[in-house]
Amino acid sequence: MQNYICTTCGHQFAESNEPPSHCPICEDERQYVSYLGQAWTTLTELAKGHHNLVKPLETGLTGIATEPKFAIGQRTLLVQTPKGNVLWDCISLLDNATIEAVKALGGISSLAMSHPHLFGSMIEWSRAFGDAPIYLHADHKPWTQRPDPVIEFWEGETLELKEGVSLHRCGGHFEGSTVLLWQDGADGKGALLTGDTMYVAPDRKYVSFMYSYPNFIPLSASTIDSIVDKVMPLKFDRIYGHFFGLEIMADAKSVIHRSAERYKKAIRGTI
Repeated sequence: MQNYICTTCGHQFAESNEPPSHCPICEDERQYVSYLGQAWTTLTELAKGHHNLVKPLETGLTGIATEPKFAIGQRTLLVQTPKGNVLWDCISLLDNATIEAVKALGGISSLAMSHPHLFGSMIEWSRAFGDAPIYLHADHKPWTQRPDPVIEFWEGETLELKEGVSLHRCGGHFEGSTVLLWQDGADGKGALLTGDTMYVAPDRKYVSFMYSYPNFIPLSASTIDSIVDKVMPLKFDRIYGHFFGLEIMADAKSVIHRSAERYKKAIRGTI
């Protein structure tokens, strides 16, 4: 029995004798199945040709990403607090070197995910750190392909974690799309970890909002307004996206406001 991993989205599935017949996450219009067809791997096979890069981003925040790029290519973010460490979003590869590196940073006391495209091998990561709880918004339950008791589905709009960070449901990309607020980040000015809810542009001067990034399907103006309304009351000055190099290091609220206005003009045809 193997826990097969989809090579397109990187999500690890429940144990089976044979690879699953399909990946519901990739068959959804927000993702895609490769034109070469559905393909699978395992942690053992993945580790043969890949390793993880562990990179400090600021005091109390570390990024971890797989090289060479696998699946979506995202990084996971380890938020270190005096009350424990939270792993935000996940990657597929977990090996002994990564486990030791994370242990040296204080380990993991909780995990939280923004949306299904960034679930990775979250159960493996939880197991490696004493069955640390995984917090998913209840809207993500239908997308969870490896159910496990360590997963705690939360409801509503906000969840405060014991480590002192908070989760906020924003919707948009997925109904349950979530951001993480780290109030002690950015030297106490606050940092927002956004997953795909807000995608940092390469120039780091804008963010974007999409229903589907690979298929270029936009969100509505009303949905953008709803996302902005939910994050603006929060205390933050910095944004961390889910790829290395995609960070907005200051004045993040102005960036969001400016980006939302530009986006709405574009979809209304007035840009």
